[in-house]
Formats: sequence, structure tokens, C-alpha cells
Amino acid sequence: MTRPHHDAALTPPTPPAGDADPTGPTGAFAEPTRPVRAGWMAAFAAAWLGIWMAQLTPVQLLLPAQIDAELHPDDWIESVVAFGAVSGVAALFVIVAYPLTGALSDRTTSRFGRRRPWIAAGAVLFAVSLVVLGAQHELWAIGLAWIGATVGFCVMTAALTATISDQVPVAQRGVVSGWMSAPQAVGIILGLVLVTMVFTGQATGYAVVAVALLLLAVPFLFRSDAALGAGERARVTARGIVASLWISPREHPDFGWTLLSRVLVSIGNALGTSLLLYFLMFGLGDANAEEDLLVLTLVYMVFVIVASLAFGRLSDALGRRRIFVLLAAALQGVAALLLAVFPDLAVAMVAAGLLGLAYGCFLSVDQALATQVLPDPAARGKDLGIMNIATAVPQSLGPLLGAFAVAATGSFTLVFVLGAAFAFAGAFAVSRVRSVR
Repeated sequence: MTRPHHDAALTPPTPPAGDADPTGPTGAFAEPTRPVRAGWMAAFAAAWLGIWMAQLTPVQLLLPAQIDAELHPDDWIESVVAFGAVSGVAALFVIVAYPLTGALSDRTTSRFGRRRPWIAAGAVLFAVSLVVLGAQHELWAIGLAWIGATVGFCVMTAALTATISDQVPVAQRGVVSGWMSAPQAVGIILGLVLVTMVFTGQATGYAVVAVALLLLAVPFLFRSDAALGAGERARVTARGIVASLWISPREHPDFGWTLLSRVLVSIGNALGTSLLLYFLMFGLGDANAEEDLLVLTLVYMVFVIVASLAFGRLSDALGRRRIFVLLAAALQGVAALLLAVFPDLAVAMVAAGLLGLAYGCFLSVDQALATQVLPDPAARGKDLGIMNIATAVPQSLGPLLGAFAVAATGSFTLVFVLGAAFAFAGAFAVSRVRSVR
């Protein structure tokens, strides 16, 4: 017997007969039909810009540099492994934080709405943890502070992502998802510029991205967020939440294939990007590694922005998702293979452009695809929380897997070969989705 994917304790009561809509869910659980406007999109994009600055600036530069400075290892591989270990431990907390926050926000009865309280709380936890992280000088303390920042990131983004399914019609989800992914590229480059050219110093760098996170999140907190109606509220139990975390891939195969594809492609992307600073420093012996990392990131950024917005809109216009995601995953694999076969700075520039083009397309269109394979309209936050694990956990596990590959071979070739293999496997997985064109 197949286990149900959500418990009765998480299912809203059936409304009175006079209020029921025989065509589908009503109220907060209904599919949105009113298009969101430019102001909503701008506030949504600003929130994501702050999130990506606060999450990716540490991952790309501040955290690995901090760990290397505190360890002063005789062998540079020790620093890579330590960074991977810190990232890997944080991934364990992602697995819990994402679906738990999503499930709780689905049933939050605050007069401020279901999602906004969690967005605000996550932003505060994220920002405070980053400030604390900047003051740490022991590896265990660095790890604890990064776990706090990671949990805050999960809480905030689980609720924010769910607003797409709550408020954005299907025909707009490609372009709106583009405004979720395009700021990722801007956030990386803006964060790197701020902490390397404007506000230098470890503690100052963390504080700057923390303040930016809070300021950029504020506009979205003033946007509307529907509260649950009296007939939609349900008692939440720990047992019900735990039971709801299982979604049968046999009953919902398209959800399963989409989830698997996202895991594989995200691991491939993390392998291709998260160790770039180490690749430049130790793989290429680049004396100007930090400056060249900035240039590579700029190239990556331009292509991510163009691909996110252009392909998200084109996907909406054509009413197709799957083919865009499949081709994006395959192109990411090609970019990784280039780095594996030709480890050179000039080739890295070309690969950065291809990777940005591929991942920008993947981020926007795959997010739209994910919202169309959710099993239960009453559990959008929880189901998207599970889907978001497939993005966040690989970002943490990628450095750990890459560190093992470097430790085993003494080079970065295997790192990029693995990145290509995961990307191609992700392309195959999304080709198995049937309910979405």
C-alpha cells in the first residue's frame, strides 16, 4: 500500500456545502488567476537580490577565505576539505528546515498572512548569524554560525518561494521565476565588489551583506499576503508534519522526476562554481585569483541574467517548460567538460559564459515547472520546501564532494568531470516528466 503524502491533520476542513467550489480548491488554496504587477515583481526581485548577496558572497569568497586564514594549513587540500566539511554539515539542517518551514507556513494563521511572518523571521536569523560569523576565529564556531545563517536562508526562501504558487498565475510563472534567478547573478557580483573593493575586512564584509539582506527584504513585507479563512484552518501536529514529508514517486512521478533532476543539476552546478577560488589559486596557480574570480563571476552574471529573463518569458509564451530545462542541463554539462579538458583561465571565461546561460535558463524555467507538478494545493509551501531542498542541499554538498575529489586526485579535473556527469543525468531525469510540456 502506498503511503499518503500528507496527514489528515494537515488537510483543511471541508467547507460548508454552500461555500464549496466543485471545480477545485477555494480561498487561499485556489490557483491564482489575477496577474501580478510590476511593483510586486520589483519587490520580489529585490528580496531575492538581498538573499543571494547574503548567501553566495560568503560561499564564493568570505567563508573559504576565512577558513583558510584561520587554519593556515601546510597543505592547501586541508583548507578545501575543511570548507567542504562545514558546508556538508550545514546541508543536514537544510533537509529539516525547508519542508518544516513550508509546512508550518501553509497553516500559519497570522493576520499578517501565511508567508510574511516567516520571511521576516528568516531574514533576521540569517542576518544576525552572518554578523556573528564574521567575528569567529575557531573552525567549530565558524561552522555553528554558518549553520545558523543556512537555517535563516531556508526559512526565508521557503516562504518566499511559496508566494509564486500562492499569487502568480501559471502563465506568468516563467517570467516571475526569472526575477528570482536573475538577482542571483547580480547578487554574486555586487556582493564581491562590496567586500573586495568598498568594505574590506572579514567582519565588515559579513556585516555589509547582512544589512543589505534586511534592507532589500523590507519592500516585499509590505505586499499583500492572504490569511487563511476560518474554513481553511487546520490543527497542526508534529506527527502530521512528519507524515506529510513523504511524497510517493509512484503516485506523483512527475514531482519525483522534477525533484531528482533539480538535485542532479544543482550538484553539477555547485561542483562547477563553489571551488572556483581554490581552482584559480591552486589549480591554475593564479597570482590574481580574487580579481579573476570577480571577472569570471561578472561573465557568469551577464549570461545568467539574460537567460533567466529571456527564456523564462519565452517559456511562458510557448507554454513549454521541459525542453528548456533539458537543454539547459545538457549545456551545463558541456561547460563543465570544457574546464575538465582545458584547465586554463581563458577557457574558464568561456565556460563561465556557457554555465551562466545554462543555469540561468534552468533556474527560471525549472522553478516554473516545479510549481506545475505540486501534488496538493493545500500544501504548496511544504511541497516547494521539499523541492527547494534539491537546490540548497547540493549547494552545500557540492563543495564536500568536490573536496573529496581533489583530495583523492590532487587536482580539479575529477571535480569538473563529476559536474558534467551530474548535469547530463539531470537532463535525462527531466525528460521523464509527462504532465508538463
